[in-house]
Amino acid sequence: MRTPGLYALALPLQALGEAAEAQSAEISTDVVSLVLRSGPVAKIVLTILLLFSAVSWGIILYKAFQFARADHQSRSFIDIFRRSSKFSEVQAVCQSLRASPLVGLFQAGYAELNAQLRQAQPANPEPKAAARPLLKSLDAVDRALLRAASVEVARLEHRVMFLATTASITPFIGLFGTVWGIMTAFQGIGASGSSSLGVVAPGIAEALIATAAGLFAAIPAVYFYNHLTARVKRFAAEMDDFSLEFLNIAERNFT
Repeated sequence: MRTPGLYALALPLQALGEAAEAQSAEISTDVVSLVLRSGPVAKIVLTILLLFSAVSWGIILYKAFQFARADHQSRSFIDIFRRSSKFSEVQAVCQSLRASPLVGLFQAGYAELNAQLRQAQPANPEPKAAARPLLKSLDAVDRALLRAASVEVARLEHRVMFLATTASITPFIGLFGTVWGIMTAFQGIGASGSSSLGVVAPGIAEALIATAAGLFAAIPAVYFYNHLTARVKRFAAEMDDFSLEFLNIAERNFT
C-alpha cells in the first residue's frame, strides 16, 4: 500500500521540478529574447550603444599600448640623454625611440640650438679663433620646447576625448530608449485593456535594457578617461622636467 502513495506523492514533486527547470531555462534566455522582441527604435538605440562601446574599448586598448610603449622608451631615452656627453650622440638614437614624447622635445630644442649656433659663427673664421659658440637667445629655445610639448600632449590626448563623449552621451541615449520603450508598453496596455503584471512587466523589462546598455558603455569610458587623462598629465610633468634640464645644459654650455 505504500508504493502507490509514494508514487502519488512523487508526481507533483516531479512536476514542480520540471516547472523549475523550464523557468530557469526561460530566465537564462530572458535578456536575449527581450532584445529580439524589442521594437525597431529600441534595436537602433542598442546598436548605437554597442558601436559606442566597441569604439571606446578599441581606443582604450590602443592608448594602453601607446602609453606603455611611450613610458618604456622615455625611460631608455632619458638614461641615454644623461649618460651622453654630446647632443649629437643623443640625436643618433632618436629615430629608434620615436614613441617617447621626450624625443620630440629634444629634437625641437636641438634644432633651435643648431640654428642659433650656425648664425653665431662668423662668415670667415680666423684659424686661431677658438671661441666657444654662444646662443643668441635662450628664450627662443624655451619657446621651441614649449611648442614641442604642446604638440606631444596633443598627440597623447588624441582620441581620448571620445571616451568623455561616450561617458556623457550614452546614458542619455539609453534613457531615450527606455522612455520610448515605456511609451510603447503603455500603448500596448491601453490597446489590450489589461494592467496585470504579466502584461506590464515584459514591456518595462524591454525598456530598461536600453538604460542598462547605456550604463554598460558609459562606466568603463568614465574610468579609463580619468585613468588615461592622469597618465597624460604625468607625461606632461616629465616633459616639463626634461625641458628644464635641457635649458640648464644649454645655459651652462652655450651662454
